[in-house]
Amino acid sequence: AVNVTAQKIICNDSEAHLIGLLEKMKSDGAEKFSREIDSVIQTYNLSDTTKYNYDFYGCNSSAGLGKHNREPFLRLRSHFNSIQSADWAYYYELFALIAYAFNNQIRFNSNGEYNLPVGKRDFNSRMRKKVNDFSAVLQEKKIEFVNQNFERFDFSELTSADFVYADPPYLITRATYNEKNGWNEELEKKLLALLDSLSARNIKFALSNVLSTDGKENSILKGWLSAHGNYVCHHLDFSYRNSNYHKKSATKADEVLVTNYKK
Repeated sequence: AVNVTAQKIICNDSEAHLIGLLEKMKSDGAEKFSREIDSVIQTYNLSDTTKYNYDFYGCNSSAGLGKHNREPFLRLRSHFNSIQSADWAYYYELFALIAYAFNNQIRFNSNGEYNLPVGKRDFNSRMRKKVNDFSAVLQEKKIEFVNQNFERFDFSELTSADFVYADPPYLITRATYNEKNGWNEELEKKLLALLDSLSARNIKFALSNVLSTDGKENSILKGWLSAHGNYVCHHLDFSYRNSNYHKKSATKADEVLVTNYKK
């Protein structure tokens, strides 16, 4: 969304923690936000490879920093799970958890507790640059953050001058965002029907999804595409081999971008 040139950008997600974090980054700005993250890092004695190398922490790049960060991370996680979103430190500690967690992910258990284990990396110089650049764009552009289920989001004021990008959890893949029935066949069908209604109003859309992977096929998506010959299915060629969660034996996923318009 931040790479789009538009008069107004609305970012909607059903994950309240994510939306709250983005709003905090926008209101703080890059300098203040990074400064507060540094304060969390120092308070819990987490590693900081922008200042010290891996040897300083008795670690190496291959094995990562988990050996040093495990105990500090668990103390931070425990404290974070004891506070509320209204607390001053909440989103700073949440971001620090994400930065030091396995694959930089967000996951909460049924009790609302952040429950990912420590990862291999930290808030390194590369991540710092991304945060600074991202925070700067958030303040430069007119961006509104909304925390809604897509079914409740108000699309009624959109016109043919607007554009909708949908990036739902992929029905046939496994990830933290579609655990605990976070996405199912019923929701998949409702989203596709919503996109049809937008298209009927001459509103352009793009949908990210996966047609097949690991011997599984998204028959709902495939049938929807067959019924709408005017939609364009772009097959993407991305590799996730460097991701920690990537299974080397997995078959290549047929990841697609579906649009109701041609290039």
